[in-house]
Amino acid sequence: MANGFYLTLMAGLGVAVPVGQQVTDALTSAQVTVTSGAETQSGFQLTFNLSKNSPLETLFLLAGASVPPVIRVILVITVNGTPEVLIDGVVTKTQTKPGSGGGPNTLVVTGLDLTAAMDWIDFDGVPYPAMPPEARVALILAKYAAFGVIPMVIPSVLIDVPIPTEYIPKHQGTDLQYVTQLANDVGYVFYMKPGPVPGASIAYWGPQIKVGVPQKALNIDMGPHTNVESLTFDFNAEKAELPILLIHEPKSKAPIPIPVPAITPLNPPLGLVPPIP
Repeated sequence: MANGFYLTLMAGLGVAVPVGQQVTDALTSAQVTVTSGAETQSGFQLTFNLSKNSPLETLFLLAGASVPPVIRVILVITVNGTPEVLIDGVVTKTQTKPGSGGGPNTLVVTGLDLTAAMDWIDFDGVPYPAMPPEARVALILAKYAAFGVIPMVIPSVLIDVPIPTEYIPKHQGTDLQYVTQLANDVGYVFYMKPGPVPGASIAYWGPQIKVGVPQKALNIDMGPHTNVESLTFDFNAEKAELPILLIHEPKSKAPIPIPVPAITPLNPPLGLVPPIP
């Protein structure tokens, strides 16, 4: 059982540093949302009591007028002396709420992980001659080294190197849009994982891995062993699909169907009996 935990808030212009005692005392709640896959982004929401002449007015309210947002926020929790980074991101929205009944004003700060920094500028048309998707992703992520982003790019199973005389790939959309598109094209995922130390994040581009060290059981309504407030499962057997590729054999001119199962060593079934596609 944990002897105690400590929450550390770091913020700053581009580079996050520990905030002062006055800002820490004004923090009333902190919510971090962590997502899996590449469909959504992880984010955070901080709520502060806003008093007169508070440094919060300078630190966070100006972030709403910055284009692009440059206020960086890092939340670190320390349990039994072991620090763990909960979120490393940038502020995307600030909102003030006047107090009612003599209560203090509140400041709500909302932000996303560092993938938000990859969604600011459109780089349409940048050429990548003779570069497979993994090389393009590594080159794109290299420009975010100033944010402490560490690329972790896993080469795809079938590396396709385009011949410059036939085809030169070009950037489409923002960095986040293009990297996500390249991941979807080869069946990969892309996401940003904060840590392992404050100020660093791992940008993972590779297959979605569902294997690893077994985690503790999730317990509901079990007294002191309860560690989950609510838990919901949804099983829809009608959405199970099995893609089938047709390969054209040049000599016999016959199409050969090849099924592509969703179950692989890195993607095991989530239940004992998988649905029939």
